[in-house]
Amino acid sequence: MTTELTVTGMSCGHCEQAVASALKNVPGVQDVQVDLQRATATVRGEAEPQALIAAVTEEGYGAQVRG
Repeated sequence: MTTELTVTGMSCGHCEQAVASALKNVPGVQDVQVDLQRATATVRGEAEPQALIAAVTEEGYGAQVRG
Protein backbone atom coordinates (compact mmCIF):
# COMPACT_ATOMS: atom_id res chain seq x y z
CA MET A 1 0.00 0.00 0.00
CA THR A 2 1.25 3.49 -0.84
CA THR A 3 0.02 6.63 0.91
CA GLU A 4 0.87 10.07 -0.41
CA LEU A 5 0.81 13.02 1.96
CA THR A 6 1.00 16.73 1.34
CA VAL A 7 3.36 18.18 3.96
CA THR A 8 3.34 21.86 4.89
CA GLY A 9 6.00 23.80 6.76
CA MET A 10 9.11 22.19 5.27
CA SER A 11 11.69 24.77 4.19
CA CYS A 12 15.05 22.96 4.04
CA GLY A 13 16.86 19.65 3.90
CA HIS A 14 16.75 19.33 7.68
CA CYS A 15 12.95 19.59 7.57
CA GLU A 16 12.87 16.91 4.89
CA GLN A 17 15.01 14.60 7.06
CA ALA A 18 12.92 15.28 10.18
CA VAL A 19 9.69 14.36 8.37
CA ALA A 20 11.26 11.24 6.83
CA SER A 21 12.59 10.13 10.20
CA ALA A 22 9.23 10.67 11.93
CA LEU A 23 7.42 8.67 9.25
CA LYS A 24 9.96 5.81 9.33
CA ASN A 25 9.24 5.38 13.06
CA VAL A 26 5.53 4.68 12.47
CA PRO A 27 4.79 0.94 12.84
CA GLY A 28 4.10 -0.70 9.49
CA VAL A 29 6.11 1.76 7.38
CA GLN A 30 8.50 0.05 4.95
CA ASP A 31 9.82 2.95 2.88
CA VAL A 32 9.57 6.75 2.86
CA GLN A 33 10.37 9.29 0.15
CA VAL A 34 10.06 12.96 1.12
CA ASP A 35 10.20 15.60 -1.63
CA LEU A 36 10.90 19.09 -0.32
CA GLN A 37 10.20 20.79 -3.68
CA ARG A 38 6.81 19.12 -4.17
CA ALA A 39 5.99 19.25 -0.43
CA THR A 40 5.04 15.57 -0.47
CA ALA A 41 5.83 12.39 1.38
CA THR A 42 5.26 9.01 -0.24
CA VAL A 43 4.99 6.19 2.27
CA ARG A 44 4.97 2.48 1.45
CA GLY A 45 3.71 -0.01 3.99
CA GLU A 46 0.67 -0.89 6.04
CA ALA A 47 0.56 2.13 8.37
CA GLU A 48 -2.74 3.91 8.98
CA PRO A 49 -2.91 7.33 7.28
CA GLN A 50 -3.96 8.94 10.59
CA ALA A 51 -0.84 7.55 12.28
CA LEU A 52 1.33 9.04 9.52
CA ILE A 53 -0.35 12.43 9.85
CA ALA A 54 0.05 12.31 13.64
CA ALA A 55 3.78 11.55 13.32
CA VAL A 56 4.34 14.52 10.98
CA THR A 57 2.23 16.82 13.16
CA GLU A 58 4.19 15.84 16.29
CA GLU A 59 7.34 16.84 14.42
CA GLY A 60 5.86 20.34 13.95
CA TYR A 61 4.68 20.17 10.32
CA GLY A 62 1.27 19.95 8.72
CA ALA A 63 0.12 16.90 6.77
CA GLN A 64 -2.88 15.61 4.93
CA VAL A 65 -3.54 12.72 2.57
CA ARG A 66 -3.23 13.79 -1.08
CA GLY A 67 -6.14 13.32 -3.43
